[in-house]
Amino acid sequence: MSHHDIQSHIFESLKSCYPESEVKALSRIILEEVTGNSFNSICFNNQTPLSDEQINEIDSILSRLQKHEPIQYILGKAEFFGMGFCVNCDTLIPRPETEELVELIINENKQIEPSILDIGTGSGCIAISLSKKIPKSYVSAWDFSDGALKVARKNSEINNTHVSFDNVDILKGYPKKNKYDIIVSNPPYITESEKSEMHANVLDYEPHSALFVSDDKSLIFYEHIADIGFNLLNKNGRIYFEINRSKGINVIDMLNQKGYSDIVLIKDISGNDRIVRCQKSK
Repeated sequence: MSHHDIQSHIFESLKSCYPESEVKALSRIILEEVTGNSFNSICFNNQTPLSDEQINEIDSILSRLQKHEPIQYILGKAEFFGMGFCVNCDTLIPRPETEELVELIINENKQIEPSILDIGTGSGCIAISLSKKIPKSYVSAWDFSDGALKVARKNSEINNTHVSFDNVDILKGYPKKNKYDIIVSNPPYITESEKSEMHANVLDYEPHSALFVSDDKSLIFYEHIADIGFNLLNKNGRIYFEINRSKGINVIDMLNQKGYSDIVLIKDISGNDRIVRCQKSK
């Protein structure tokens, strides 16, 4: 089967499940993964037939995609901030909005050797990116999931960073031995009532403990992290949150009540409220 024929096969297999633009993107990803060549090279050598083994591999991927399994989980990897990360069902798939959070922290950091804590690290994408992009930074990361921490440690090794990972459930307690200049978190923030709006590829495959909170305690992680910040942040230290786009004002009010200053709500590239930054004054 030629590359042209296999592209037609991919399109026919996925057209009822995904928009045409997404099918085109998936086709490119699948062909590059299976052949080990760039898409431009594949198109240039269009008449080179695929082996039976390659066709079987493609059919296996297509079968999983038809069940709405994310391509990142199928391939076991995702790209974030120009780096490669392993992902599996223990970790969320890194999102572009979170790249904006990382970029903001990098651009605003004025410390020579900042100490940074990432709470709820998941795949480690935030902590590892900050460690990589902020020279001489000291980065720690917490998560309550052993499975996620295993993935995060592997990603730190892959990307040649030195992040300190610890199993911490902040709802039960946390270590108080270290102080930080920056605390960052992308905690669970989707309410249970919003589940009906989620796509199957998220709802059926990504870890619910990293996604959802109850409606009556929608800010539970933000409140705990704000309390942690008062104990662990250095003077003028900052917290950076990724937030539910519908909860920006609620997060700001909570931080005001807890005594934080310089509170700023920042929109993402799509125009949605997405990041809240605040500062500990004392």
